[in-house]
Amino acid sequence: MNTSPSMSELQRLQAGTHHDPFHFLGWHQQGSDWVLRVFMPSAESIDINQTPLQRLEGSDCFVFSPEASSELGKAAPFAHPILRYLDKKTGQYLETITPYTFEPQLGEIDLHLLGEGNHRQVWKVLGAHLKEINGVQGCLFAVWAPGVQRVSVVGNFNDWDGRRYPMRSRGETGIWELFIPGLPAGEGYKYEILTRFGSIIRKADPYAQQMFLRPETVACIPAISEHVWQDTAWIQQREQFDWLHQPMSVYELHAGSWKRHADNSFYTWRELADTLIPYVKNLGYTHLELLPISEHPLDQSWGYQVSGYYAPTARLGSPDDLRYFVDLCHQNNLGILLDWVPAHFPKDDFALARFTGEALYEHADPRKGEHQDWGTLIFDYGRNEVRNFLIANALYWMEEFHLDGLRVDAVASMLYLDYSRPAGEWIPNQYGGRENIEAVAFLRELNLVVHGQFPGVLTIAEESTTWPAVSRPIESGGLGFSMKWNMGWMNDSLSYIALDPIYRKYHQNKLTFSQMYAWTENFVLPLSHDEVVHMKRSMLGKMPGDYWQRFANLRLFYAWQYAHPGKKLLFMGGEFGQWLEWNEAVELDWGLLAFPAHQALGKLITDLNQVYRTNPALHQFDHDPRGFRWIDCDNAEQSLLSLVRYGNDQQPPLVIALNFTPVPRGGYRLGVPPAETYQEILNTDSEYYGGSNCGNAGQLAVQNHPCMGFEHSIELTLPPLAAVFLQAIPASPEPVANTEGDEEAQLLSKKPIREKN
Repeated sequence: MNTSPSMSELQRLQAGTHHDPFHFLGWHQQGSDWVLRVFMPSAESIDINQTPLQRLEGSDCFVFSPEASSELGKAAPFAHPILRYLDKKTGQYLETITPYTFEPQLGEIDLHLLGEGNHRQVWKVLGAHLKEINGVQGCLFAVWAPGVQRVSVVGNFNDWDGRRYPMRSRGETGIWELFIPGLPAGEGYKYEILTRFGSIIRKADPYAQQMFLRPETVACIPAISEHVWQDTAWIQQREQFDWLHQPMSVYELHAGSWKRHADNSFYTWRELADTLIPYVKNLGYTHLELLPISEHPLDQSWGYQVSGYYAPTARLGSPDDLRYFVDLCHQNNLGILLDWVPAHFPKDDFALARFTGEALYEHADPRKGEHQDWGTLIFDYGRNEVRNFLIANALYWMEEFHLDGLRVDAVASMLYLDYSRPAGEWIPNQYGGRENIEAVAFLRELNLVVHGQFPGVLTIAEESTTWPAVSRPIESGGLGFSMKWNMGWMNDSLSYIALDPIYRKYHQNKLTFSQMYAWTENFVLPLSHDEVVHMKRSMLGKMPGDYWQRFANLRLFYAWQYAHPGKKLLFMGGEFGQWLEWNEAVELDWGLLAFPAHQALGKLITDLNQVYRTNPALHQFDHDPRGFRWIDCDNAEQSLLSLVRYGNDQQPPLVIALNFTPVPRGGYRLGVPPAETYQEILNTDSEYYGGSNCGNAGQLAVQNHPCMGFEHSIELTLPPLAAVFLQAIPASPEPVANTEGDEEAQLLSKKPIREKN
């Protein structure tokens, strides 16, 4: 009986150019009998139950023909016999099971959903997954690589020889799969691809859920998660999260440089859980926002050059370490947002770039497929499998790691075909316009799917243009994001506060202009990492004046952020007044907390967060004009601003007055909504915060004296370079003690939130 494949097939197998190894490897029927063909370049000889396999002359292919009456012969073609082989390298006898006796594992429904771009849990199908098939333990690999001649799994387990484990082609789907028996968690692997042009390239798995620590670019077979989640109460509460009307104060951080060990090595997620969580909780924040934590090749990239979209970076520990961190955050009532990067990816040749030897995840035409400014590639949002890759990745972080939302990076670069491109170097859409219609459709689908599958989860756009309705419902023509960063407020406010106070009267509109568009979107007010790098100076470094005035200006500026409608965000280090720009290579300058002025700034942030969280007037109508009214926005000559923040009818309003000059204003009359008195609940010039202790000794009586369009008014002192927050008191059940002349009582009245240290 002839047990040999045709010579051409054998030659292609030996050369590593065969497109479909299952066509001749594994069990095959010849007449009424079965033969088992095995290709093992590492074997000197092979036997099954001490019956030797026949080596085909001049090749590394072995053939076994069991007797039809034997137990193995009867079990063919579903048997997975143990092969004992003499290893050429070690000279030892080893055992294995050939991958080519296993049936296809990906079902037709999976393949169909992948092809149409609607596989919402694609990470459970593609990538590397430990499985047991027919009683055999091993790892199932699957990858999308259309239009190539061969794809193989390579690693130390096969001496990185791409001829040894070529994968099964699933036809026109472009999917390749292979179950390799015996591979455990922790094994490194890549895909070796023989392109249609005949060149061989090696690529990291786009769906790898774990990778080795840089500088390795090798994917790692992930262990099955052993983490038992303890955040059920948080998740149930999140489903009812009325974020439009609830306080949301975000601490943004780069996990790799918040703190470092003495040798400058990274804190792990578990170490951060012990230190970061209590720190941020004590500051009063409601959420953490992590700069990208997907695997990336360079520490200096801050994480925005993603090479492993499904792999949490190995710098900070294992995927279960990250799960532990998120879980503990939730148990401490801290939400977690992730900075997510679907706009571009790096050109590193081991990752997504030209994955099959030609453009696959990116547009082939550089006029649509490259960001010239950033040296990165742009996803092809019109391709089903690419869109599926990204949308499923967003869902992956929610399902596998319980994250509470995504801050979507660089949305503006996605929306416009001519983004940062000169004339003639971009391609108009089919209607002749500059809008990227495919990207718009992708963003709408992203938001629709994320919000549909995970109620209460947020999507927040970093979008810096006037594109309309970014945070409005899709059914009304919007993009469907929950919120959008208010870059206009940020740029105008920072440019204003950086001015010497003598010049501020000429630029009052920088503070007031935001009200012209404040209700067009659901805004977040970001003071992010982007504002403290690239020679922009730190938050404290931006402030004008001498040492005292710099701190006073920064205290005033933070008060302005909390007074203004919109959710709040501050990048790490800003809370204690770091002098230096952020440097991702070292930890924050924690030594500054030995100095009183820096300690006091942190106390102000803590109290601003407390006032913000506990006063509905400051958050209930953050995105609704009912929640805001100017008292006086026209006093440019004295650089003063005053406003009212309103909650619902049952909540007392808050009056906030801000003095952007170093001149105290005594006897200043301010129109206010009706109340019996106003209580000064926060004063950024309090001695407690490092100020000069100029203020109003607690309560201010309301007078029937019309002023500034109000029927009532108060007379107060406006401290220099400071803001005061005044809460309306409808009725005073008991007489207010006279504290005039009592310095201790006056200080406490200006700092009523907690006891003086």
